[in-house]
Amino acid sequence: MLHANDGRGDVDVEEGELMQEFDLHRRLAAEAIGTALLVATVVGSGIMASSLTQDTALALLGNTLATGAILVVLVTVLGPISGAHFNPAVSLVFAMSRALPSRDLAAYILVQIVGGVLGTMTAHAMLALPILEWSMKERSGESQWFAEWIATFGLVSVILLGIRFDRKATPWSVGLYITAAYWFTSSTSFANPAVAVARAFTNTFSGIRPADLPGFVVAEFIGALCAFPLVTWLLRPTPIVETAS
Repeated sequence: MLHANDGRGDVDVEEGELMQEFDLHRRLAAEAIGTALLVATVVGSGIMASSLTQDTALALLGNTLATGAILVVLVTVLGPISGAHFNPAVSLVFAMSRALPSRDLAAYILVQIVGGVLGTMTAHAMLALPILEWSMKERSGESQWFAEWIATFGLVSVILLGIRFDRKATPWSVGLYITAAYWFTSSTSFANPAVAVARAFTNTFSGIRPADLPGFVVAEFIGALCAFPLVTWLLRPTPIVETAS
């Protein structure tokens, strides 16, 4: 989620130094751990909140605050190791910008998905539920797919713009954006294919039916792919025109 250089100067991020300091195995471990903790928080706080109140809005608020808070923490502490993507759509964008070597993209996505499923299993184990169960919660329709497009488009834009103008504030920007997006999107802002897959394995407050996954995942990737060229254009330096004296 942090650092990169696209080779053209359009998106100023600088992840090359990280690649020299931390080998691939440690970066993959950071991505797996971070995604697992993120999903464990999303799923676990959803279960806890819905068990403590019958008020759906109050339960969603509890789920929202926990998710936004853990994102700030995870991006802050793991960003210097792996970039703190925790999200295949974000990793794809950074591979496109050459911040993440393209040869590492598949491994990043794999460990993010595995880490996410482990996060669901962890939340279930802590709350005495079956370790894995298919979700029966319906989340489908054009409005929810559009919401996921918007959520992911916004997330990727916030990340790319944040690391260009105020890198230290990026963890807070990401956490606050997701906190807000929970409430202004009809889908409650998954904005992450790995998280979406992991949430298909919990038949609880935060779940999503496996049959509804394709629409969400496709919308998320398209949202990320649309954000990248827009931000690249916004950040492109204005040519300096020299006038004859």
